[in-house]
Amino acid sequence: MKKSVFLGTLTAAGLAAGVVGAATLDDVKARGELNCGVSTGLVGFAAPDANGVWSGFDVAVCRAVAAAALGDPMAVKFVPTTGQTRFTALASGEVDMLARNTTWTFSRDVDLKFTFLGVNYYDGQGFMIRKDMGVTSAKELDGATVCIQTGTTTELNLADFFKVNGMSYEPVPIETNAEAQQQYLAGACDVYTTDASGLAATRATFADPENHAILPEIVSKEPLGPLVRHGDDQWADIVRWTLNALIAAEEYGVTSANIEELAKGTNNPEINRLLGTEGDLGAMLGLDAEWAKRAIMAGGNYGEIFAANIGEATPIGLARGLNAQWTQGGLIYSPPFR
Repeated sequence: MKKSVFLGTLTAAGLAAGVVGAATLDDVKARGELNCGVSTGLVGFAAPDANGVWSGFDVAVCRAVAAAALGDPMAVKFVPTTGQTRFTALASGEVDMLARNTTWTFSRDVDLKFTFLGVNYYDGQGFMIRKDMGVTSAKELDGATVCIQTGTTTELNLADFFKVNGMSYEPVPIETNAEAQQQYLAGACDVYTTDASGLAATRATFADPENHAILPEIVSKEPLGPLVRHGDDQWADIVRWTLNALIAAEEYGVTSANIEELAKGTNNPEINRLLGTEGDLGAMLGLDAEWAKRAIMAGGNYGEIFAANIGEATPIGLARGLNAQWTQGGLIYSPPFR
């Protein structure tokens, strides 16, 4: 008797969890718009143009999720957040997801009760200086003033690096990348430290980028990726597998140019499941069969998104490096679509 009561309790709890789990997708559909938390502006990753239209590497994830869930990659309200405000915005429900150069860490995942959904950029913290400082290594920065964004992993990393190397520094706290850029260019700090990708993006906006150097040391692991609140597994699955769809599409050669043709059916079952011509993966997510096809069409596959926004042919000029596909010696790959 006790066993059946216990199982009944579990079943009731499971049903309740299922109701809660559908909440975010239902809210997004009812609103007709995805609220996506992004940075306050980091060229190449997330920034609005003169008409207020957002674009960038992280923005592309938001648009892919909107395409998958709503059928419209433009049905996104972008909510700029700082290192200090981003987690409150997500926890409070102001945004449905974050896609803004946020590092996956133990405390953020467990203590702050967020669910990280994969890595869309493997990064590490670096240091940028003016070349006329004559410094070639971060280990020569003893006594430097350092611009650093508050509420970020870079604060602790910076303290650790200088302590381990027996050096001192004077922090210049700033809240946004724009403020950091302004302070750095005004000479308020000798050094700007953040994720190396962010330094490259910031330097690309300078009038004289050739006069600024990113030092060779990478002093941390910064796996960056989208995240959602704990407690809504269906929504977490939608965002997670949308990101995976972009990654898998590159591996399997599905591009914005050939996707319509491939969606008619191929001899590769994995591609067919991805594009919805076989199986019922969409139904498992509470979406239709073409959710992943729409996500990929929104901005192309992972490689296309990388190349268009931050790749070597852009002013940001980032090589794929660790962010190459696993088949090309990198760390990027998707679990199987089956």
